This record gives sequence, structure tokens and C-alpha cells, in this order.
Amino acid sequence: MSRPADNRAQFRPEDHPNDHFLLTTVVGSYPKPKWHDRARDLYEDDDLAEDSWTEAKDDAARLITKEHQRMGLDTVVDGEMRREEMVEFFAHRIGGYEFNGPVKVWGHNYFDKPSVVSEVGYEESWLVDEFEFTASVATKPVKVPITGPYTLASWSFDEVYDDEHALALDLADLVNEEVESLVDAGARYIQIDEPALATTPDDHALVGECLDRIVSGIDEDVRIGLHVCYGDYSRIYPEVLDYPVDEIDLELCNDDYEQVTVFESPEFTTDLALGVVDAHDAEVESVQRIEHNIRQGLRVVPPERLTVSPDCGLKLLPREAAYKKVENLVTATRNVEADLDAGRIDLDAPIPAAD
Repeated sequence: MSRPADNRAQFRPEDHPNDHFLLTTVVGSYPKPKWHDRARDLYEDDDLAEDSWTEAKDDAARLITKEHQRMGLDTVVDGEMRREEMVEFFAHRIGGYEFNGPVKVWGHNYFDKPSVVSEVGYEESWLVDEFEFTASVATKPVKVPITGPYTLASWSFDEVYDDEHALALDLADLVNEEVESLVDAGARYIQIDEPALATTPDDHALVGECLDRIVSGIDEDVRIGLHVCYGDYSRIYPEVLDYPVDEIDLELCNDDYEQVTVFESPEFTTDLALGVVDAHDAEVESVQRIEHNIRQGLRVVPPERLTVSPDCGLKLLPREAAYKKVENLVTATRNVEADLDAGRIDLDAPIPAAD
């Protein structure tokens, strides 16, 4: 079941222009500046000193955080400027993992898939330094994305446990420790990313067990979100409503909301974070189109339980396109709020399906 607290109001800006408030955010990743990638290449070739590489990552994180603020987002992320890949980044920081070289995953793409070679353990914080830096340069609340334990287990070689269930639960305990550390540092918005759930939906009960462990002992004023990438959502709904999270973030824009009806019955009782711009297409949606997409979410939840975000991380898009998509997202959200205030959206009437 969802967490009982209403912890959304803390993210409403004091100068918010409308009576209604639809929380705007991003999923996490964002295109890196070209000079960041050049600095990384130099560092990996031993042509750039460690402190210079750290400075480059700090500069990129500062730049993207401020870029998110200029867009008008209610909560910001540093664009994951310090992360290259969502499993690899954490595996480097979790005791019990090692790397043995890249594995071909599709086409000409390779993934440095880690191996679990001993029982996993929590040695030091993974993200507190990253969070504290971002919070120090941000004037908006900071959201922290964390790759979930089910995905960490599913996308690794296991040479120890021989039981993905046991490995995932041990990893969930470590994520709980990290969330506690982040909360102690001031974090109030944590997002657990579980893309593997979309590809193996039969394991939804295991993901629920992991989430139970992750939120154990975490104050209800800390907002916990779950992001699930695109898949056949009918295979995990309504079971996901039993998850102990405040909101579920879904990738519905890229199939033009064909699956939105999945969530109309039974009632969606958790907050919905709705993807309203396509993270895989560089074409920038118009403000009017995004307004229409936001209304799709109002078919599922009332305005006070709707969060507006991109479909997924934006790191593969051209940076200019990513910026314009999110800027239009914020404008469209404020327009929909104004329409709600003025009574121009009848919530008792069906919201039109996507064109």
C-alpha cells in the first residue's frame, strides 16, 4: 500500500502562481556538456589529473542544476553528471562487486556488467557527497535517483548467492542504509529506479519486498518515488498499488497513452508521476501538445496527486532539445493549473484520449 503521508506540499514554491499545484520534476539523467565528455576521455587516458576531472564533474553538475532551475522545475537533479551507467556506478561503490570487462548486449553496444563475487556490503555512502554538492548550488528542492536493488541484482552476474531473490533483498538493505544517510544529509525526495521490472514483470512481488526494506524506518515526510520504464504495464497493475511508495512514475508518452486505460480501473490510489514528453525522440513537443498529455493523467488521478515529468531520463537527446522539452513541460503544467483554477477543465467529464 502507498505511504499515508501527504508530503507533496513541501515542494510547492512560496511564490507559486496558481491555486492548483502539479509537481514538476525530471526522472534523472540529462545530456552531458561536450566538454565534460572530453574531460572524461582525457582522464581515462591519464592525460588529466584527478582533481581536474573532479572539477569538471562539479562544473557540469552546477551547470545542469542551474539549467533545471531556469526551466522552472519545482524539484531539480544534477542530471547525473557524475554517473555513466545506472548499474555500473553503484556496483563500483558496493562491496562484493567486481568488473571483468564489457559484455555485448545488443548490436554494437557493450555494457560493463558487474559480477557479485562475495556477499554485498555497505562500505561508505554512495550519493551523499553528490547530494550535498547539488543542494549547495540549488535554490529548489533536490531529488535523488537511486538504481533499485532488483535491477542491480538482475543486471549483474551472480557468483555467490545463486538466488536472485536473496541478492535483491540484501541489496535492498544496503539501499535502505543509503536512503537513511541521504535523509540525515537533508534529502526529502528519493526516487528508486527499477527498469528491470518492466522486462520481468512476474517478479513484481520481489520488487515489493525490496521496497518494504528500503522504506523501513524512513520518515513519512520523505517522498519516495518509483520509476518503471516502458513495458506491458497490465502485467504489473494493480499489484504495484501495494508498493510502499508515494508515487509511481510511468513512461506512457512514447506509445501515445495507449496504456493509460490500464490504470483507470481499479482506482489508482498512489500519486502518479506521468511522462508527458518522449525521452527517445528529439522532436520537441509543443506546449499545447504537452497540455493535452497532462490531461491524460487527470483520467487516472485528481490534480493534487499528479506529478509531471519526462517519460524517462533525457541523456540520449541533444541538449538543446532536452532543455526545450522540459521548458515546455513546465509552461504547459502552469497553463493546466490555471485552467483548473478557472474551471476550464471538468474533472467529472472524460478527458479526451490522445489524438
